[in-house]
Amino acid sequence: DRMNASRFEQDLAAAKGVRIITNAAPVEIRGNGAVEAISFEYMDDDLTPMGEVFTLSADQVLTAIGQTLGATELPSIIRGRIAVSPDGRTSVANVWAGGDCTGLFSQNIMGGMCARVCPTETLCEETCVREVAEGKPVQIGQLQRFATDHLMAQSVHPFSRAAETGRRVAVVGAGPAGLACAHRLAMHGHSVVVYDANAKAGGLNEYGIASYKTVDSFAKREVAWLLEIGGITIEHHKKLGRDLNLTDLTERFDAVFLAIGLAGVNALGASGQGKAGVRDAVDFIAELRQAETYSQVPIGRDVVVICG
Repeated sequence: DRMNASRFEQDLAAAKGVRIITNAAPVEIRGNGAVEAISFEYMDDDLTPMGEVFTLSADQVLTAIGQTLGATELPSIIRGRIAVSPDGRTSVANVWAGGDCTGLFSQNIMGGMCARVCPTETLCEETCVREVAEGKPVQIGQLQRFATDHLMAQSVHPFSRAAETGRRVAVVGAGPAGLACAHRLAMHGHSVVVYDANAKAGGLNEYGIASYKTVDSFAKREVAWLLEIGGITIEHHKKLGRDLNLTDLTERFDAVFLAIGLAGVNALGASGQGKAGVRDAVDFIAELRQAETYSQVPIGRDVVVICG
C-alpha cells in the first residue's frame, strides 16, 4: 500500500494474488545453478535503503507478474548478456529472452528507425490498457528507441552469419524492405548483392523522411550497422529497366527479390498540378535531406502548403 504504484497496478497485482505492501528493491538472486529465490531490501518512502532484507521464492515472484518458473538451469551468459539465438531462444528449453533487444531486432532489424517515425501514439498507445485505465499509456516508441539505440551503441552486432551456402541472391532496392531481406538472407549464409538507383542506401529512410525525425544521420548509421552482418554488397546507380533486367539477374543469381518501393505519391487531383513550382512533399524532402546547406534548395517567397 505504501509503494508508489497506481491503482491499476495494484488491482492487477491483487488479481494475481499479490498485495503490494511496501517499497523494496532486489539485491540478490539465489540458487545453485537455477534461480531459486530473490532477496529484496526494504526501502523507505523516499526510496532510501532500510537495511532489512527479506526473501521470496522465485515462483512467488514470477507468479506475481503472471509467469511461472519451470527451468531447472540458468541461461547461458556470453559477454555479460543472456545468450540468445536469432529467434530469441536461450539455452534453457522454452525460455526466451529479449533484454538485449535481440528478440526485437529478430522481428525488425530496422527497429531503430521505426521507433523514430512510427506513429505509436495512435497505433499502440491509443489502445494500450494503461491508456484506457489511466490515460497514461506505456510509451512504447520511446522505450523501443532507447533499447535499440543502446544496443547499437555497443559496437557489437547482435547476429552472426551461418556457414556459407554458396547461393547468391540479388535484391533490387536498398530501402527498408530490401535491406531487411538482405540482412536475413545473410544471416542464413547466402551472399547478397543489393542494387539501388540512388547514390545512398536507405530508400525512404534516407530520402523521404523529414530530417528532424532522423537527426545525426541516423539513416546512414543504421545502414552501416545493418551491414556489419557481412555477406552483403551494395551497388549504387543501378536502376531496373535501365541498368538491370530480370532476365540477366535470374540467370546470374539463384533468386531475385524486388524491393523497388512506391514509384510515386498520391496525386492532388487539382487543375494545374503539373505546373512549374508545384512539388510533392517526398521529392522536396529528398532534396532537403541531400542538400549540404538549405540555402541550396530553391523555394519561392510565397508558398502554399496543402495538407500537413
